[in-house]
Amino acid sequence: MAEYLPQITQACFGLSYLIAFSLEVLRIRWPRSGLRYGGLLFGAAGLFTHTFYLLTRQPDLASPSGSLFAVSWVLAIFYLYGSWHHVRRAWAVFVLPVVLGLVWLGFMLSSQTVVGDTPSVPDWLIGNRFWGGVHGILLLLAAVGVSVGFLASIMYLFQAARLKKKANPRGRLNMLSLERLEAMNRRALNLAFPLLTLGLLLGAVLLKQYHGLAENWFSVKILGTVGLWLVFLVLLYARYAVNVPGRRLARLTLVAFGLLVVVLAAAHPFAGGMK
Repeated sequence: MAEYLPQITQACFGLSYLIAFSLEVLRIRWPRSGLRYGGLLFGAAGLFTHTFYLLTRQPDLASPSGSLFAVSWVLAIFYLYGSWHHVRRAWAVFVLPVVLGLVWLGFMLSSQTVVGDTPSVPDWLIGNRFWGGVHGILLLLAAVGVSVGFLASIMYLFQAARLKKKANPRGRLNMLSLERLEAMNRRALNLAFPLLTLGLLLGAVLLKQYHGLAENWFSVKILGTVGLWLVFLVLLYARYAVNVPGRRLARLTLVAFGLLVVVLAAAHPFAGGMK
């Protein structure tokens, strides 16, 4: 029976987020305060059970499911804060699908865990547990920054398309201005890039300390992280050096987020255990 508890807990916060999203969609059609508070209630319930899961199960943040659940937890806080702060804005309908997608992917990957299969951890990683934790936190925060930039880009492209079609900006989907969305994207990426750089450099130093594992330099996790850093470099160059239009930058941010999901879902070469 105990082995089913993680799945039940994941289902609890996943379903809570799904109900909250459904109520927010209904609120676009029928703007009622009851639907808004109902969505916030189920969203808060989802965040509570999500937090309970992370505290009690303590999933390995180096594992695909653990990292996905951690990033989705931070974005769930971002959703609740934005929904409360931007009362008249279409916020949850853009943020919650990303939270739900990450939770679903984490659930699918955690269900592939073989009970009793605990991969051995190299001695060097045990001795450098502190720096390994710093490395993981830096990359986790960078992933949150990329996700926020992705959300801002989605909203930016949607709002730009509406304005191009001369749709009523005060219609059912009342959104932030293009200037504010572009500023949100810029701040998120400016914060994420140094975190990603420091995390990547620290990971390279830790990896170099362990000999005989040269093949792990070419794992999907490592190559994907390096590729994500290069995409960031192109993004920053395009934004500050050649002044690429905001729409193109938003599309490039979508590419960065897609690569981030691949990196998060890939198995870590040294910490393959999933809790």
